[in-house]
Amino acid sequence: MRISTVTMFEQGSASMNRQQGEFLKVSQQIASGRRVVNPSDDPQAASRAVGVDQARAVTQQYTDARVSARNSLAQEESILNSISDANISAKTLLVQASSDTLSDVDRESIASELKGIYETMLGQANATDGNGRYLFGGYKDNAPPFVKVGDSVQYQGDSNAREQRIDASRLMPVADNGETIFKSVPSGAGYVAESIKTGVDGKPLVDDAARNKGNVTFSGPQIRDVNDDGYGDSYRIVFTENDDPDSGFDYQVQRFEDGGWLETEEDLVDSGVYTGTGQPLTFGGVNITLEGIPAEGDEILVAQAGSEQREPNLFRTMEEAIRVLENPADTPAKKADLRNTLNTAMRDLDNNLDNVLTVRASAGARLNELDVVDAVGSNRMLNYEQTLSDLVDLDYNAAISEYSLRQVGMQAAQKAFVDVKGLSLFNYM
Repeated sequence: MRISTVTMFEQGSASMNRQQGEFLKVSQQIASGRRVVNPSDDPQAASRAVGVDQARAVTQQYTDARVSARNSLAQEESILNSISDANISAKTLLVQASSDTLSDVDRESIASELKGIYETMLGQANATDGNGRYLFGGYKDNAPPFVKVGDSVQYQGDSNAREQRIDASRLMPVADNGETIFKSVPSGAGYVAESIKTGVDGKPLVDDAARNKGNVTFSGPQIRDVNDDGYGDSYRIVFTENDDPDSGFDYQVQRFEDGGWLETEEDLVDSGVYTGTGQPLTFGGVNITLEGIPAEGDEILVAQAGSEQREPNLFRTMEEAIRVLENPADTPAKKADLRNTLNTAMRDLDNNLDNVLTVRASAGARLNELDVVDAVGSNRMLNYEQTLSDLVDLDYNAAISEYSLRQVGMQAAQKAFVDVKGLSLFNYM
C-alpha cells in the first residue's frame, strides 16, 4: 500500500492538533480551578451544578433578608425598651401626684414633666427605620401612624404587621403595628373603672359635659370570682335622685348587652340606695367601693380592659392625666375627678406596660429565631458549596499529572511529524 505525502501531512497535523487541544483543555482547567469549564466537558455535572448554584443564590437572598429583618426587630426592641422606661416614669409621677399634700402648683409642675414623657412616647411611636419607613404603621408606612387631631392622638396606620420572608417556609413579622403596642392590653387584663358618662355604644364620652358633677370616688375594682356568669361583661353604675329627701340617691348597675345598656328594672344587675360612706358593690365577679356624694345622672363605667367599652389607648390615658393635673382641684367635684382619673390612669399604665413587655418578649423571640434560621442557612450554604465543589471543581493532583502527560504527548507528536516528513526513498538508494 502506498501512502501519499498528503496523507502523512494530514495525519501528522491531526495528531498534533488533537494533542494540543487536550493540552489546552487541561491548561484551562488548571487556570480556572474547575474541572467543568464548558457544559460539554460533563453535561450531567454541569446541569446539576446550575440547579445547585440557583439554590445557593436563593439561600443567599434569604440570608440578606434576615439581615434586614434583624435590623428592624432590633430597632423595634430598642424603642419598646424606651417606651417601657417612659411608662414607668409616668407611673412614678402619677403616684407622686396622688399625694394630698401637693398643691395645685406642684401638680402643674408634674403635668409639665408628664407632657415631656407624652411627647417622647409620641415621637417613639412615629419612629422610622433607616429607609424612611415608619416602623409601627403596618403596611401604611409612608406616613406617621399617630397623628394629633385636635387635643387627641389618632392612629392612622393599619392593623397588619409588616412581614418578611426569611426562609422558604417562614414568613416572619418584622415590625408590629401601633395598635398592638399602644392600643392593646395583654390577655387576662382585669377591670378598669372610670368616672364618666357613656354613650349609647357604651364607650366613654370625651367632652367636658360628660364628666361627673358630684364627688363620688371609687376604690378598685377588684376581681372576686372569674367564674361568675357575668365576668367579662361591661357595667355602669348610674346615680339618680331619690324621691325621699332623707335617702339621698339611688344607684343602678346596668349591663351592656346587644349594643346597648339594659336599663329596665327587670334587667338591672343590682340597684338600691346609695349611702355614700364607703359602700361596697359586688357584681359580675368584681367588687368596687364607692364614697362621696354624686349628682343626678353621674355614672361610673366598670369594664374589662380591652373591651369595646374600655378600649385601651396609651395616649388618651396620658392626656387625661395631664388634664386633671393642669386644672386646679379647687372643688370637691374636681378633687374627686383628680383622684379617680389618676387611679384609672395608673391601672391603664400598668396594663400598657404589661402589653409592651409582652410585645418586646415576642420581638426577642423572633430575634432568637433568626439566629436559629441563620445557623440552618449557613449549614445549607456549606452543603451547596461542597456539592458544587464535588461537581465542577478540579483535582489539582490529577490535573497536573495529566498536564505533564499531554505535554509529553504533544511533544512526541511534533517530533514524530518532523521525522516522518523527512523520510524519502532516495535516502536508501
